[in-house]
Amino acid sequence: MARNGIQYSDVQQAIDALLARGDTPSVQRIRDVLGTGSFTTISDHFRQWRSEREQNRDVPPPKGVPEVVVTMAGELWREAQEVANQALLHYREDANRQVADAQQLAEEAKQQAANAEQRESALAEHLRHMEQRMEALNRELAASQTSEHHWHQQAETARKEVAQLKQAQQQLENRFGVQRDAHSQALSEQQVAWEQRLAQEEQRHEAAEGRLMAMLDSAQQARSQEEKSFQKRLQQSEQRIETLSQELKTKQQALHELQMEASEREQQLGEQAQQITSLEKQQKTLTEQLDEAKAALDRQAQQHAERETALQEAWQEKLWSRMEALQSQLTALPDTLSKQSSEPTQ
Repeated sequence: MARNGIQYSDVQQAIDALLARGDTPSVQRIRDVLGTGSFTTISDHFRQWRSEREQNRDVPPPKGVPEVVVTMAGELWREAQEVANQALLHYREDANRQVADAQQLAEEAKQQAANAEQRESALAEHLRHMEQRMEALNRELAASQTSEHHWHQQAETARKEVAQLKQAQQQLENRFGVQRDAHSQALSEQQVAWEQRLAQEEQRHEAAEGRLMAMLDSAQQARSQEEKSFQKRLQQSEQRIETLSQELKTKQQALHELQMEASEREQQLGEQAQQITSLEKQQKTLTEQLDEAKAALDRQAQQHAERETALQEAWQEKLWSRMEALQSQLTALPDTLSKQSSEPTQ
């Protein structure tokens, strides 16, 4: 289907202008005459003009038509084939360029994923997911390339078949001049069929191109989103690493302080151990002195006990002596009293 804008009558007038000035019509020359229009729209109208001209090819030209026009009209078939080949080459180069760009984008995404995996091992799971996405896109691109290659093969087969038909046509014209009209008509019908088939292939190519562009846009959007998410997570990871580094520095400083405090305590414990050793020595010395004092006290107590015993024995002896003296006096007291009472009073 031709796009809106350039009409068939505009293309026909441009072709007439080219023929009038002796130029062979082509898509580029028609567009130069019109000054605008897409190659696809002009190519569709140009193909319709060739089809109508092919149907009226055997009609004798009207009187007064220049000879150059008749000659160029005879060469129009070859020029139309060249135009079709040029358009097909243009589409193929465009598709190959887009596929190459997509492959380059996929390689760049893989490289970025590999670099990100080296920078931050914590994002390995996310990078593996990204690689899986890229592999899926590569498979889709490979499928598109396979489809495009199949289409190219069909187009190449079609061109080969057209060339074979041209050769067969020439042979049949040389051998069977009488059947020229019938053969020309059959060939024209088959050429129309091939042109229709070529147009269908071009439409299929445009549809495949549209799907490929949509896939590339989707892949670019997905990659952009993945890169934004990756940058955000990477920033969060860097902030987390910075926070952990600060905490580690704080803990290392606290550990250093604890080590200094432990060293001081070890030093204090050493001093205390030395003091304990000195006190133990003093305790041992005091214990020895206490034992000596106890021994001396025991000796003094024993001496005192011995003196007490001797004093007590002496006192008891003295006491017994006095008791004996008193007893003697008591015994002698009645006699004394009787003597005193018997003496006369003076």
